[in-house]
Amino acid sequence: MTRKKLFITGASGFLGWYLCKAAQLDWDVYGAVNRNAIDCPGIAALPIDLTDRDALRDSIQNLRPDAVIHAAALSRPNDCQMNPDESFAVNVRASLNLAEYCGALEIPCAFISTDQVFDGSNPPYAETAPVAPVNLYGEHKVMAEEGMSARNPKTIVCRMPLMFGVSPHAQIFLQSFVSTLQAGQPLKLFTDEVRTPVSGQTAAQGILLALREGPSCLHLGGTERISRYNFGKMLAKILNCSEQLLQACQQADIRMAAPRPADVSLDSSLAFKLGYSPSSVEAELRQIFSTSTT
Repeated sequence: MTRKKLFITGASGFLGWYLCKAAQLDWDVYGAVNRNAIDCPGIAALPIDLTDRDALRDSIQNLRPDAVIHAAALSRPNDCQMNPDESFAVNVRASLNLAEYCGALEIPCAFISTDQVFDGSNPPYAETAPVAPVNLYGEHKVMAEEGMSARNPKTIVCRMPLMFGVSPHAQIFLQSFVSTLQAGQPLKLFTDEVRTPVSGQTAAQGILLALREGPSCLHLGGTERISRYNFGKMLAKILNCSEQLLQACQQADIRMAAPRPADVSLDSSLAFKLGYSPSSVEAELRQIFSTSTT
């Protein structure tokens, strides 16, 4: 039997790498890349600038995938706040174009959104909670959610929490935390920013579950509400580094371009009922570092 084709945008990014690894068990995977190559054997790389409407249209029409996961984004809130035109081009306009082409083919598209669509004042947030972003990144994700759903009824909005892990494609906050602690340097972490984090591997499994089940919106957070500071304590314990290196601070203590919501914990009970089963943060961290050292 011929396997179905899955098109993943942002395939050379942090989450994209985990998605490619997980998806190729059941799909023939085609990964859209822009600047970076895909370090994942068995994945067909398609060099595409997603902001080029014609190139994106031609790629979708030529490939004719059976489903799409749209993981490409400008995803750092501070970068989005300082570069609003680039953020809009990548996070909104390209997303709407992709939804239009998926709608024409009548295929599902899982859109990777964020917990930053909420303002942090009334957690935990279920899928039905009203959105109220406090930064431009969240605003643009809301625009993409609504516009994509209007253009393609088979859009599946996957709102993701803070994600951690180690991939060959992208350096995220975890690597900087590790290098700072292992160098014996102090690490300032917020006590008043709370999330429901999961590993990249778990996140990928949840997104593929959403693609199979086809809900219009699904929250894929973890089971624990954890501050950045308490995440750092877990990490220091696993790395056998001194907790004395951790310096508790609050968001107001550090000047940032983008405002940050305090607590955007996701209520992911719907996903849990569908079979999504994240391990504890400590267990996932231990697995990551046991794997990376073998």
